Amino acid sequence: MPPPADIVKVAIEWPGAFPKLMEIDQVSAQMAQQLHERIQSSSMDMKLDALKDLANSSRDITFAQEFINLDGISLLTQMVESGTDFGDLLSFTLTAFVELMDHGIVSWDTFSVAFIKKIASYVCKSAMDTAVLQRSLAILESMVLNSQDLYQKVAQEITIGQLIPHLQGTDQDIQTYTIAVINALFLKAPEEKRQVTQSQKQLRSIILSNVIRSNKPINDEMAHQLYVLQVLTFNLLEDRMMTKMDPQDQAQRDIIFELRRIAFDVECESNNSGSFEKRKSMYTRDYKKLGFINHVNPAVDFTQIPPGMLALDNMLYFARHHQDAYIRIVLENSSREDKHECPFGRSSIELTKMLCEILKVGELPSENCHDFHPMFFTHDRSFEEFFCICIQLLNKTWKEMRATSEDFNKVMQVVKEQITRALTIKPNSLDQFKSRLQNLSYTEILKLRQSERMNQEDFQSRPILELREKIQPEIMELIKQQRLNRLCEGTCFRKISSRRRQDKFWYCRLSPNHKVLHYGDLEESPQGEVPHDSLQDKLPVADIKAVVTGKDCPHMKEKGALKQNKELLELAFSVLYESDEYLNFIAPDKHEYCVWTDGLNALLGKEMTSEFTRSDMDTLLNMEMKLRLLDLENIQIPEVPPPIPKEPSNYDFVYDCN
Repeated sequence: MPPPADIVKVAIEWPGAFPKLMEIDQVSAQMAQQLHERIQSSSMDMKLDALKDLANSSRDITFAQEFINLDGISLLTQMVESGTDFGDLLSFTLTAFVELMDHGIVSWDTFSVAFIKKIASYVCKSAMDTAVLQRSLAILESMVLNSQDLYQKVAQEITIGQLIPHLQGTDQDIQTYTIAVINALFLKAPEEKRQVTQSQKQLRSIILSNVIRSNKPINDEMAHQLYVLQVLTFNLLEDRMMTKMDPQDQAQRDIIFELRRIAFDVECESNNSGSFEKRKSMYTRDYKKLGFINHVNPAVDFTQIPPGMLALDNMLYFARHHQDAYIRIVLENSSREDKHECPFGRSSIELTKMLCEILKVGELPSENCHDFHPMFFTHDRSFEEFFCICIQLLNKTWKEMRATSEDFNKVMQVVKEQITRALTIKPNSLDQFKSRLQNLSYTEILKLRQSERMNQEDFQSRPILELREKIQPEIMELIKQQRLNRLCEGTCFRKISSRRRQDKFWYCRLSPNHKVLHYGDLEESPQGEVPHDSLQDKLPVADIKAVVTGKDCPHMKEKGALKQNKELLELAFSVLYESDEYLNFIAPDKHEYCVWTDGLNALLGKEMTSEFTRSDMDTLLNMEMKLRLLDLENIQIPEVPPPIPKEPSNYDFVYDCN
């Protein structure tokens, strides 16, 4: 078999390096061969030591390739299927398996039903070694996410009910892996099965009591899995949100009749009660009071998608479960002047659409988001309850604004601001969310807006703009120095692979003289700065040709099949050096991405264009402007300079300073 292209290239351009690479490959091959033989030893002690070494060595991709070439994966799966290993032997076997599969060399589709059954049996057992359980859950998650065929097989072996007991323990890592498997099963499940999966009320209540309200703080990984579960739960609403009402469907029209009956306490008239014209006039009058846009045929109002039938579902839930509030809102508005009434029907439709936008119903979960809301885990019908609170808020805000029908969009903007501000504090319950809204009246929103405007005031008069332009270069130089100082401190980067969770890190930092990038692999995440002398690899800044970002990065082209990772594209950047060599990065977050791309561009003498730079520029520039203009507070600054006075008739005058 010919050597890989990259090795050939190195051999041509760096002849001295080729023997070294060959030596490394030979050592890895010998080590792989030895471990392959040792793990088949009849001595349990020797076998255990070999599996420990294998678990550690499998993190290295060169060794992993050699061991896999010896059909090592098949050997490990046979050991698992035989069921003869247990305890530490099984734990290290599964650890080595997970590490080897993490490199993405072997397809997940190659595993037998017997292996899947064995892994599932470890998860289903009531008492199982923690390490074995954790690895088994990780394997099931990867199987489900990487193969639709494997999802079918895993789903036949394990149910949500069998996973729930693992959430009732105190080990947060086990709880995290368990929720990850539940999310994976739910994500891959066919549409008809998703409803069954999520309808298990026991799951929500156990997560609430044992995870969200436990004494332990929720770590980032758990927060991410809870966020994913929250998103997938709300995505169950997408079907109703995108379903138009059929005006000819009697069952759907009966829901509108039910809204009218509850609001006005009337029984549906029989076909013989009065003339057709009289009944039609009565219906039209009541539908107008209910706030529908189309008074004659309100079914037409629900043909807009989104929110489609979801809006009607919310209205019916509100009318049945909060009947007093529903009747009060309808009757209160029907007794007002036409121009001052808050139309319940139209408001409900637009509010449902707004809530779907706020909660991003129908969107796939983000890879790096941790934004879950505890209050949505406190009720089986949390979206409907959320709507009920917000529709009452809308009616209250309408009255506070003394709005008319022309102000409808303005009211909706204020309501959206009230809701989003209340959500930022992450209320623990729906009642706490409701209390927070009580403190965000229209008057309070105006005060907050005014305060924020004053803090972010952007003066537009010509003298002020000229002053801004004058001091802008020195602010930009200050930002540049800060970016370079941050690069000198360095950053720990994760190595990205097919599995989300892994513990492989590398560190990169700029030398104090800004001439060399030092980088190297780490065994674990560092607690502070990593010294230059511990980073073996160097890249002179003078050799850097360019900085590329996003999908232009070579490691993003390679990982194009890595599912829903739009976020990774936004955090990826690469440094081009030599002719076509790259140093590839995945920033831990958007902040670090901006710092590094800005700093590298500054080193190359290019403009810093990140969002972070623009934000810093605005903040520092506004602060500097306010400090310089402090003495001019409450003084009107003219738009144009004052006129120059006429020249004196003669210059025969003296100004006596005494």
